[in-house]
Amino acid sequence: MTAKTSRRALTSLRVVVLIVGAIVMVTPFLYMLSTSFKPQAYVLTTPPQFIPDPFTFDNYVQAWTTQDFSLYAMNSLIVAVIATGLSVLFSSMMAYAFTRFEFPGREWIFRILLIGLMVPAMMLIIPQFVLAKYFGLLDSLAGLIVFYVAGSLALNTFLLRGFFAALPAELDQAMQMDGANAWTRYWKLALPLARPALATATIFTFLACWDEFAWALTIINSPQNRTLPIAIQLFQGQNATQWGLVFAASVIAIIPVIVVYLIFQRHFVQGLTSGAVKG
Repeated sequence: MTAKTSRRALTSLRVVVLIVGAIVMVTPFLYMLSTSFKPQAYVLTTPPQFIPDPFTFDNYVQAWTTQDFSLYAMNSLIVAVIATGLSVLFSSMMAYAFTRFEFPGREWIFRILLIGLMVPAMMLIIPQFVLAKYFGLLDSLAGLIVFYVAGSLALNTFLLRGFFAALPAELDQAMQMDGANAWTRYWKLALPLARPALATATIFTFLACWDEFAWALTIINSPQNRTLPIAIQLFQGQNATQWGLVFAASVIAIIPVIVVYLIFQRHFVQGLTSGAVKG
């Protein structure tokens, strides 16, 4: 077998693996989308039908108008947007400081920060609850935002630090010689050049905040402060579950995530690669 033939065979194998992987990943989403357009009586038919027959929008109408679903969606949007903006802003400041400033214990502080990536989120529920109670953040959207921001800082700082480290230090030095202070160099030089990494951090953070369930369920008691994952869980009854409503609500919940990805996807792959490889 020649080298050219071997390369073709390897390429064909990669294509087959990618196609199989894509089918495995897309099939559950297509089934969820299909089921969301089925009447309840046809949801659990055997064998499963991917093409709804009959076709109905009633699940979407009922999901949006039942149990203040629209209010919960707005709460999730407010929390996710604010938490994402604050997290990306603070983590970009920290990452820039770690790469451009010399201060005692810089490397040790960064390593301690990364410990947050090694601790499972569920292990922090109890200490977080105690802190939230002490600071009066229970049963409030502010309590969600504060801890979502804190929980995402480590990963975002890690990604952004790698990107900032790859930027030529000569650019900073040139601006500094022109009289630009640290804030000006960060705001007018580093951030515009770091758009790919910022897009990656934004997508990851928004997705994490939008989908988070455990912490929201732990501290939120008032119906007016519930978020979208809790709203979807309410459609699951103790004795029976209306899967058509659950899937319709899930499709609605996916739409903002897709929108955010489409906005930032042009920079996503480049930012992810830079943050993961360079440090």
